[in-house]
Amino acid sequence: QVQLVESGGGLVQAGGSLRLACTVSGRTFSSYAMGWFRQAPGKERQFVAAISWNPGRTYYADSVKGRFTISRDNAKNTVYLQMNSLKPEDTAVYICAATVRGDTLVVLTTITRYDYSGQGTQVTVSS
Repeated sequence: QVQLVESGGGLVQAGGSLRLACTVSGRTFSSYAMGWFRQAPGKERQFVAAISWNPGRTYYADSVKGRFTISRDNAKNTVYLQMNSLKPEDTAVYICAATVRGDTLVVLTTITRYDYSGQGTQVTVSS
């Protein structure tokens, strides 16, 4: 059984940084493309960033481009999301997801194309 566990969320002031981590167990991590999504109260789940399984192509939502960086460590079965210059509008539950359906832009930016997801970690940015 595949499990994804996120960590690293918390409360931070605007302009600050956080690094989220998502550890995957249950299957060969390197075979997955990984994505981060976020969901704010009353809003739909939104694509944030994704990284292919190999050789590590990355995609970002326009709203986070230049501020967030996604990376992966296949030896640790972990994907990271480094978030810098945080804004109050970044406040949300951040959820990581894994897919074996491919690593095209359409697949990686669409939550319904993912096979597994975690419970999420709360990120709150105060103004």
